[in-house]
Amino acid sequence: MFLEDNNEIRKELFQTIDGLTDEQFNKNPSNEGWSPKQIFEHLVRMETVIATNIARELKNPESPKSMKKPIALSTNRLIKVEAPGYTVPTEDYKLKLEMKKELHDSRLFLLDVYESSTKEVFREKSFKHPVFGHVPLIQWFPFVGLHEKRHLKQLKKTIEML
Repeated sequence: MFLEDNNEIRKELFQTIDGLTDEQFNKNPSNEGWSPKQIFEHLVRMETVIATNIARELKNPESPKSMKKPIALSTNRLIKVEAPGYTVPTEDYKLKLEMKKELHDSRLFLLDVYESSTKEVFREKSFKHPVFGHVPLIQWFPFVGLHEKRHLKQLKKTIEML
């Protein structure tokens, strides 16, 4: 079940930043890398966009049915994917506590969307992923966890460089 996996990954994300000060949390390790705060902000934006898109497609009678996709590949950091503009984090300074709350809120939104329909309906509709094409709605819930797992690796490397 995706919920347990997603919760485990989220718990590890939170534990990974536990030892950081708010200054370290907001520090960029290099010119091209994101700060831990920016990684968290990207995850909030992604989860919110995914939940919003699922909710939209649930109401769309034209939403296409799609075959399952190999979403587990999304944890592979060797496969580079440019973050869509609307998920790119800001340079704004934010407290760790603030970002944890934002991630918590985006998860509650995703769970509300999950509880708003049935697995059968989630299997019948889809929306487009930039790499995989149309992904059935049912796969977007575990995708959130896989996406966080991908960025957990990035977060650990980032913290090593601080």
